[in-house]
Amino acid sequence: MRKSPSSPKLSPMDFEPELVSTLKSVLDAAVDQIDVANRTPATKAKMAERILRAASNGVTDPRHLTAVAIEDGKQPAD
Repeated sequence: MRKSPSSPKLSPMDFEPELVSTLKSVLDAAVDQIDVANRTPATKAKMAERILRAASNGVTDPRHLTAVAIEDGKQPAD
């Protein structure tokens, strides 16, 4: 599900428990799809931040969230 671009931004503190569970699953799935060498805590944190930012902007489609997280995970965090 994707909200319209005109949807108000949400704070992660406003996320419903079901969405938080989905976001955790998305992160786990995305981490499993990046290079093993990039699976560091810092890169995982970077990917989680990207997922939260997208969800705060109203994006809730797990496939889209996974794709943006994988994109960030292609390059290891500094």
